[in-house]
Amino acid sequence: MGAALDVLVHHHLFAALCEEMGAALLRAAFSANIKERRDCSCALFDGDGAMIAQAAHLPVHLGSTPLSVQAALDLAPFQEGDTVVLNDPYFGGTHLPDITLVTPVFLGSDVPRFFVANRAHHADVGGTHPGSMGPSRDVHGEGIRIPPVRLARGRGSGEPELDGEVLRLLLANMRQPEERRGDLLAQWSANRVGARRLERLAGDRGGHAALAAQGRALVAWTARLAAGFKADLRRALREHGPVTFRDALETGGAEHAVVCTLRSEGRRLCFDFTETADAVPGPANAPRAVTLSAVFYCLRLFLPPDTPTNDGVMDGVEVRTRPGSLVDAAYPAAVAAGNVETSQRLCDVVLGALGELLPERVPAASAGTMSNLTFGGAGFSHYETHGGGAGGGPAGPGASGVQTHMTNTRNTPVEVLETSMPVRVLRYGLRVKSGGAGGARGGDGLVRRLRFLAGCHVGWVAQRGRSGPYGL
Repeated sequence: MGAALDVLVHHHLFAALCEEMGAALLRAAFSANIKERRDCSCALFDGDGAMIAQAAHLPVHLGSTPLSVQAALDLAPFQEGDTVVLNDPYFGGTHLPDITLVTPVFLGSDVPRFFVANRAHHADVGGTHPGSMGPSRDVHGEGIRIPPVRLARGRGSGEPELDGEVLRLLLANMRQPEERRGDLLAQWSANRVGARRLERLAGDRGGHAALAAQGRALVAWTARLAAGFKADLRRALREHGPVTFRDALETGGAEHAVVCTLRSEGRRLCFDFTETADAVPGPANAPRAVTLSAVFYCLRLFLPPDTPTNDGVMDGVEVRTRPGSLVDAAYPAAVAAGNVETSQRLCDVVLGALGELLPERVPAASAGTMSNLTFGGAGFSHYETHGGGAGGGPAGPGASGVQTHMTNTRNTPVEVLETSMPVRVLRYGLRVKSGGAGGARGGDGLVRRLRFLAGCHVGWVAQRGRSGPYGL
């Protein structure tokens, strides 16, 4: 009982550390997209890059960040004070606006005992279209691609030094460079907050070795908590046989299949997406990190509410993809919408497959889109997603006007939007009775009407225009 209680205590300590990082990032950020919409996420990793804990931020960020940390590990050896920056979708990233910072934490050891990381969606990272979310045909039109590089370096003086040359290179390729600089420094500061909190925890909880051991124990405990649900799924699959669920993504004037086959292979669960369509010329392609994130999120939905969210959730799970497909993008495929739109369709097919086995626990499909709006002009650029309806299900009607599944951001307050940019919000409310009829109705979507007071470029990326979300 004592050991289990100790693990539970450390679960809350580690999660609180991530929440504290997030609070520091929100306070220091410059852009409305981070400060108001909270389009950012923070997590803690052990010295081998396994995720130990995360804040209650964005599922699409947090399930994919482990691959960014693994990519950053390729730059080892590290010094105290180093921080790695990256957004490369083919090396651990998701799409280019999501910039990740990874900082090793040594706690007096010769090698990193932990890593703290945060990911934030920047309102612009260059490219052809303001907001960096336009209909480019390859990744080079979407903005600056950042492989893992050191943004800050430890110089042996005890205080890290920002690499001004790397920062200038990044900002020279982004619109509104001062705002981008502020957001990047806010991310750096958030990681330093996490590192200092780890130092205090190590001092209070028996040193770095004991703290690292508790991190490993927490992941193992999570794996045990998740094992029962996975065993039930394997048992159902042995009786039912493999389950395949198909849906489609709308892009380029056509529909492209997204397919998930769920099967039991010995003591492993396999989510197989290899029948999904090939990559498309536009920006709807999702890196493998996004596919992993969708499976991670969907599995976590079925676990007890207090289950820690870490690498233990994926113990005994295989995600099978086909390189060069719509859900495993290969260079130079455009990926801007893969993170925001294809991720939602991945959730739809994974939950659809699980619903074949657990009909009493799975709702109908939700809006299936993040409804992404970008706009920008001389001296301003902005990005935001919009809520929609949640699917109705066994628990009752779906909620209206909310972010669903892979996104967990807030809306941009009207007051902030109108005071920081040349735009007026003429209408903002529910699109009543748009959610669909049924024994448990789907939630309603939104109407948002804007008037621009200056010349600007407007972009819209969304889904479910041809075929609505599926019902059950």
